[in-house]
Amino acid sequence: MLALLNNDWEPIARKQIKDLSPESGLTTNKSKRGMVELRRRRKGHKSESVILPFKWTEENWGDAYARVRNIFVHLKKGHSLRAAADLAACKAPKKPKDWSKILKSFKDQKINFGTAISEATFNKQYLPPCEMVVEIMSQKNPPANPEDLIDICVKDWKPGSVSRKHRTRAIKQFLDHAVSRVGISDIWTPPADLSQHIGKAKPKDIVSQKAEPFESDQQILDFLETLPTDSPYKVDAEAATRWFNCFCLMAELGLRPIEINYIQVRFDRIEKEHYWHCTYIKKAGNGATAPRRIEPLPLIDRDGKEIKWNLLERFRGNLLPLPEKVDGEAAGTYLKRRQSWKDLKALMQKTQGANITCYSFRHYYALRCHLRLIDSGSASLSMGHSIEAHHRNYPYSKESTTTNAFKTARERSLA
Repeated sequence: MLALLNNDWEPIARKQIKDLSPESGLTTNKSKRGMVELRRRRKGHKSESVILPFKWTEENWGDAYARVRNIFVHLKKGHSLRAAADLAACKAPKKPKDWSKILKSFKDQKINFGTAISEATFNKQYLPPCEMVVEIMSQKNPPANPEDLIDICVKDWKPGSVSRKHRTRAIKQFLDHAVSRVGISDIWTPPADLSQHIGKAKPKDIVSQKAEPFESDQQILDFLETLPTDSPYKVDAEAATRWFNCFCLMAELGLRPIEINYIQVRFDRIEKEHYWHCTYIKKAGNGATAPRRIEPLPLIDRDGKEIKWNLLERFRGNLLPLPEKVDGEAAGTYLKRRQSWKDLKALMQKTQGANITCYSFRHYYALRCHLRLIDSGSASLSMGHSIEAHHRNYPYSKESTTTNAFKTARERSLA
């Protein structure tokens, strides 16, 4: 009879666990070795159990119950029972045998599956931050959770910067792969909200990093005139001529820098004319762009005359020398070495609060499409992105399309 009285606390203990949340599926009992065992059973899920470091006695139940409540907090965040127990115990999860193997698996997944990216893109955007993760997690005392790991890997980049944003997102994808595909503890599931890791720049450090369009056609023409195509130094003159041609193409065709490497001239058998065609396929999380026909939009000088660079004819005749390698980094590097570009960049920042980059040629093409009343559907087809992306990046185009559509409808009703 005395033994039964001594065990009166057990039903109360079990009820306490169930009362945390009936939907949680949590129950408790005495393990075979006399320890507190916590179980979780939910419909449609695999049964889970974990042994807590507390003896199944009334004297220890208070501490055990406090631990279970902490575990319950982590369960509500989506962790497994084992992961929640480790987090509640402030344990560092066991690291995998070899993080470098996880990186190899992640690289294979990014390059060969899903919306596959090129190896060059992986090496540039994903490899540096992921290699840092491998290095840190291979040290003697690695961080115990994904939040601390991400902070360590991005702290050397300015809060709110594009670099920190890209680095944080790359690490998140890497950790997601490690948990979902490699099977490491889901303690390492990265947070869905990365804003705390990306941070915000201090007010005095805020500088617009998004590329803005140029101010006018003439601004582009004036800048191009400053390139040293007539330099007495042959190497400089040749380089300037190649980049001059490159920037002319980017301005007149609205190209991404890398697309310079993928342009062709084809013949339209119906219209009986040659036209620009781009074979570049841009891959992104929401799909990939298709090869496309490009419509030129020539610049107009201050006298109202159309600039005739004769780019298509010169390209066909192999009379349009271009840089050997063109991408955003190469174009940006060449521009940054030009004093005239530095002056123009500073002027735009001071007078317009605008940040111009090598992508500003493309953005100004989009703006000229809008100013010349080219509908956003046609503009987006020529530029090689979806109409949703066009409206997202150039919101004025959506407003213009709507306004023009209603204006045309009203004119038709009066005709």
